[in-house]
Amino acid sequence: MSIPTQQTRVHLENASDYREAYANSVQVRGSLWDFFLVFGTVQQTAPDSVSIRNFQGVYLSPQQAKALLNLLQQNVSQYETAFGEIKLEPQGQASLIQ
Repeated sequence: MSIPTQQTRVHLENASDYREAYANSVQVRGSLWDFFLVFGTVQQTAPDSVSIRNFQGVYLSPQQAKALLNLLQQNVSQYETAFGEIKLEPQGQASLIQ
């Protein structure tokens, strides 16, 4: 006996305030109820000084955070298969990923 499957149609629409931006810094905070991701850009202002400008915070439920983790794992794996291993510490320098 097979169980019939129903196709769910998904309609994507950008909100009027939708925007895209580049981030090379992500800070993650967690609580019992949610995860909070803060996106920003890192700038080396001097040899011994780094400046991070945060521009967007996003709250995720634990379920959405886990779904995002799975999607990122799949996509990183596919990327590395196509282009090679991603190194977290380029040229021997400490990574700025938080």
